[in-house]
Amino acid sequence: MDTTLRDGEQTSGVSFSPSEKLTIAQVLLTEVKVDRIEIASARVSEGELAAVKAITKWAKTNGLLNKVEVLTFVDGDVSVQWMLQAGAKVMNLLTKGSLNHLTHQLKKKPAEHFADVAEVIALARKKGLDCNVYLEDWSNGMRHSRDYVYQYLDFLQHQPVKRVMLPDTLGVLTPGEVQEYISEIVQRYPQMHVDFHAHNDYDLGTANVLEGVKAGAHGIHLTVNGMGERAGNAPLASAIAVLNDFLPGVKTAVSEKSLYSASKLVETFSGIRIPANKPVVGDNVFTQTAGIHADGDKKNKLYFSDLMPERFGRQRLYALGKTSGKANIENNLHQLGIQLSDANLKKVTQRIIELGDKKEVVTQADLPYIISDILDSSRIEEKVKIENYVLTHSKNLHPSVTLRISVEGELFEEHSQGDGQYDAFMNALKKVYKKKKRELPALTDYSVHIPPGGKSDALCETIITWSFQNKEFKTRGLDSDQTVSAIKATQKMLNLI
Repeated sequence: MDTTLRDGEQTSGVSFSPSEKLTIAQVLLTEVKVDRIEIASARVSEGELAAVKAITKWAKTNGLLNKVEVLTFVDGDVSVQWMLQAGAKVMNLLTKGSLNHLTHQLKKKPAEHFADVAEVIALARKKGLDCNVYLEDWSNGMRHSRDYVYQYLDFLQHQPVKRVMLPDTLGVLTPGEVQEYISEIVQRYPQMHVDFHAHNDYDLGTANVLEGVKAGAHGIHLTVNGMGERAGNAPLASAIAVLNDFLPGVKTAVSEKSLYSASKLVETFSGIRIPANKPVVGDNVFTQTAGIHADGDKKNKLYFSDLMPERFGRQRLYALGKTSGKANIENNLHQLGIQLSDANLKKVTQRIIELGDKKEVVTQADLPYIISDILDSSRIEEKVKIENYVLTHSKNLHPSVTLRISVEGELFEEHSQGDGQYDAFMNALKKVYKKKKRELPALTDYSVHIPPGGKSDALCETIITWSFQNKEFKTRGLDSDQTVSAIKATQKMLNLI
């Protein structure tokens, strides 16, 4: 059961709109193919009621209404009437699974609570609703009041309920405890359908799901991206991957290939960003950074495991940076269909390492620009070198540049202003070349490119077209700063004339 739309929506700061809830519900049931979804808590708000109505209407039309569930409460006929109004058919009744909660929150005796629960179940069944029961705080109940838990389960086994749902409400259980408690209950109540609902407060959610299923739990509750209150619930993608790889005898209907797209959808709607290193769905989890790993992948896939990205509709990437090494870059070039000589590959590798040292993010999309820049630069002899410069840009003041440049071994320093930083740079350069009694080409075109989908820190390619002695030529510069990339293109021009 996926409970992203109910328990997951308890993530701090998250509230899905009715249309977002409907979209997520459709994706979970028709693409991810989870068995059931828990979509709301009864009586919360008019917006919640509207969302449930929209989902139940769609589900009924598509023969999926029995897969849609709602959390309800022991409140006489109030939740039952809400269910009927919403068009839902399966209610998950929240009851007390520990003596501590029963005594201090409800202030009732076990027999009184059981009688109240039986009354709601009977009413729900009379109205044609299916009923499942949550034992809230069950984990602490097993630790501190196990007799009460068994007294309650003895009662529930004779009730017309489909599933008994055992939540680790505060995420406090260890894998060993999950194994002990669930196996004990499964053996004691062999006819009872038992669900396990894990939370992730100690980062043990996925491990506890694995142990719960090994212990004989018949169902598990998960959320997309591990959303949920506090540290969240056990994450859907991680739990499915773990079960498929480590318990091959256990089968689920979940489509692994749809997990990543569902994750990105929920990320977008919730505004809760997925950590880059989150297993299965994070941006970095199928990315090799170290060159030695990329080299090993080429040599009999030495760094591959069963957790292959293709299973989840993703692909393996090779990060570009100071630890890349030649193998990482070769893998990226191969994916782009580009071949380089060993000499040029070495130059490209060195340039990427230099960019990585500057902490610039280098992506596969940057590679063609880097290659073009390297091959362009390798044919130019550096007689003119821009040694240093200071660019300033202040509100209500003209941008200014102080430039230090070496022209055939002779050093010059000039200061100038302009309408923009690059204009100020060119004005300072003109002063230097005036002293040298040399003419500068005319700038006839200036274009800037960034890779498709580039972010604000993307590499920037500036291509400048020059006119000189009745001939036209282009130079290009590459940097994460647009003005700097233009200055690099200009230095190439100075060495060509």
